[in-house]
Amino acid sequence: MTALKVLITVKTYPIPSKKYDELVCTAGVTEGGEFVRLYPINFRDLPYSQQYKKYQWIRIQAEKHKGRDTRKESWRPDCETLERLGAPIPTKRGDWNERARYVLPLASGSMEDLYEKQRADNTSLGIIRPAEVFDPETSQDSPQWPGKFLAALKQARLWETRKVTKEPPPKVPWKFHYRFACDDPRCKRNHRMMIEDWEVGALYWREIRKGKSPGQAAESVRRKFLHEICGPDKDTYFYVGTILGRGTWVVIGVFYPKRPEELPLWKHGSTR
Repeated sequence: MTALKVLITVKTYPIPSKKYDELVCTAGVTEGGEFVRLYPINFRDLPYSQQYKKYQWIRIQAEKHKGRDTRKESWRPDCETLERLGAPIPTKRGDWNERARYVLPLASGSMEDLYEKQRADNTSLGIIRPAEVFDPETSQDSPQWPGKFLAALKQARLWETRKVTKEPPPKVPWKFHYRFACDDPRCKRNHRMMIEDWEVGALYWREIRKGKSPGQAAESVRRKFLHEICGPDKDTYFYVGTILGRGTWVVIGVFYPKRPEELPLWKHGSTR
């Protein structure tokens, strides 16, 4: 086991797991300036004193993954050792500089650069600044997790003695994808990546609780991720990561400070 001090930058929406009950992909930056993925973590079953927030430092014992997960940034955490270290780094008056000094030195020039790194050394985490963001795609999805999967999950729990969540997390019945282009001559301007940020599910269910219909809630998510997170006043970066066993890249988080005046105006899709 190795002691890691990690600044949490990414939490994805939880998904059920036969083996681990449910999973939250957690990623962050070590104090040495490297991306790490902590997997698996059953976030909702952690004691409140261990439930970390984005941009909060934690200390945890972990070991490198073996076997199936060969992604170079993946570590298997011992959640019993998880310790929060102080409050999350704030953004007082919109100042993101303290967060940026840990995050932006790790930025890659484009997805094309990350594809090369993936082929070279199995890189599976990164952060990039898209040159242009088009209107996010929304599409309806099943409102339930697959029945066969849930049956297997229930059967597996009959033999467990450890604490588990009573019900799987609610499934968002929509899929959201970013479409964007990179500032790279190799870019074909057709990147399309699913958004798996925790904020997607949190915002969707918050809108439902306000009384909005599923379609209206999905539209609220689309508008926030286009007009607010990728608005013309934001200098937006995407945290991206690969799916285990597939190598497919998805957007797992967003870093969106206000755009400094000296930067070129953020180029945006015509649907803004």
